[in-house]
Amino acid sequence: MKDSIYKTNGEVIETSPKNGTYYTLKELQEIVGGSIEIIHLTNNKIMVINDEGKLINLPHNKNATILYKLSFNTNDFIVGDALVCDKSKII
Repeated sequence: MKDSIYKTNGEVIETSPKNGTYYTLKELQEIVGGSIEIIHLTNNKIMVINDEGKLINLPHNKNATILYKLSFNTNDFIVGDALVCDKSKII
């Protein structure tokens, strides 16, 4: 799986770090629209979401929630835009 931004409107955008190697904190904050939270998924993947997304009532993200539930047995859900990438791309 390539790096992807899962938008709340259902759109999935392939992406890569601006420097070609890893995502900077500023870059991650721009993608999710604020403070970041990192969720460790299976297969060395991570999901980066807005840490305050539920508090500020960001819209539900159906596709990111599906990916999240593939890694965890939970009824929780993801809100806001989410980045999924290899964990080696986050320093």
